[in-house]
Amino acid sequence: MFASTASASASLARRAALRSPSLVAARRTLSSDSTAAAAAAPWVAGAKTAAGVVGLGLFAVYAMDSRAGLHKLVTMPLVRACIDPEVSHTLSVRLAKWGLAPRDRQPDDKALETTLWGKRIANPVGLAAGFDKHAECIDGMMDMGFATVEIGSVTPKPQPGNPKPRVFRLPEDGAVINRYGFNSDGHQIVLQRLQQRVRSHRFHHSDDAAATEEPRKSLCAGRLLGVNLGKNKSSAAESHDDYVRGVRLFAREADYLVVNVSSPNTPGLRALQRRSVLRELMQAVVDERNATGAKTPICVKIAPDMTDAELADVAAVALETGIDGLIVSNTTVQRPAHLKSEPDLVNQAGGLSGAPVFPLGLRAVAAVRREVGDKLPIIGCGGIRTAREALAYARAGAKTVQLYTGLALDGPGVVADVKDGVARYLNTHGLVWDDVVGADARGVKLPEYRD
Repeated sequence: MFASTASASASLARRAALRSPSLVAARRTLSSDSTAAAAAAPWVAGAKTAAGVVGLGLFAVYAMDSRAGLHKLVTMPLVRACIDPEVSHTLSVRLAKWGLAPRDRQPDDKALETTLWGKRIANPVGLAAGFDKHAECIDGMMDMGFATVEIGSVTPKPQPGNPKPRVFRLPEDGAVINRYGFNSDGHQIVLQRLQQRVRSHRFHHSDDAAATEEPRKSLCAGRLLGVNLGKNKSSAAESHDDYVRGVRLFAREADYLVVNVSSPNTPGLRALQRRSVLRELMQAVVDERNATGAKTPICVKIAPDMTDAELADVAAVALETGIDGLIVSNTTVQRPAHLKSEPDLVNQAGGLSGAPVFPLGLRAVAAVRREVGDKLPIIGCGGIRTAREALAYARAGAKTVQLYTGLALDGPGVVADVKDGVARYLNTHGLVWDDVVGADARGVKLPEYRD
């Protein structure tokens, strides 16, 4: 009886407690909080998703900036460690073709401005032939900051080049050996790509991007487009017909043309650098250019392995025949004794490019400058990865410079690094680029470059 009474009393107490205003309020608060949390859940998830999208977007913006440290400190070391050099090259071209290559977002410093063949260019740094062999990513490379982009070498008939593997990094020497062998899609395919690029530009731009200046095939103010011409492996060794055909086809498609007689990877090609043969070649391409009615400048690209006497011969023939410029230089067949990379890499057949070529190219530029003075523009090429090297070429007589191996080893940031370093030097000393060009030959003492 007492137990029953106690149980009933406890039950009544619980019911009373449950009807307590404070507990009722607490239950209502908990119920309200649960309902609010359930209602807010989609918003929270949406906010997290939005934050993730914004974060990825900001990272993409950062990664698309060629000046981002990510490329030099993370991306390129991973590429060098994990990806075959030719695969890396092909992938880089594809990314630039699709508009996914990093871009230089800053305007070029006015001190960098110069001219080539009477045309203004925004800076003196160009992309050498060999990167965009088939005219696939011209605009992507101009967006990266190059003021001149040179496609090719392009051969008349398509050819696959030499067997793979044919590209080798020499990491300890800041160098590359390649024996591509003028792999090319051929004249017709490259011509179609150039013409399609013009049609696409006209469709998307009602006014020409370079309309404020003289017409240019780059389709971009302050930029120039070059086409580098090669010859087929199957062509006769001393024949210049392939180059004449190239001039005939591309004279109206480029801002300048280049006759490449210095690649070490096509048998007999460098024999065209002999004075008597070279005179015939230069005269033939100049005559063909004149016959087209175009005024497109023609340059000849020569090797760094020539003696001073041979370089003097080339310079003399260029002046005699009316060639418009010389690109000095190309890869070398030499293997300097100071190379540190493994012997199985150093002894690979092909042309050596990168840091070991710098002193060879610089010597050759100075030797040519002594012969031509300022009568012909010299484009310096070979081993340029820093502003110091670009300025050294300019002092020796190069009107502009080109790089390629530096891009392959250091990534897209190398273009901005070179330009920024040169601009700092020029502005620090109250100079412009043209003040530096040929300073050594003129006997002008310039301040030393300091990193």
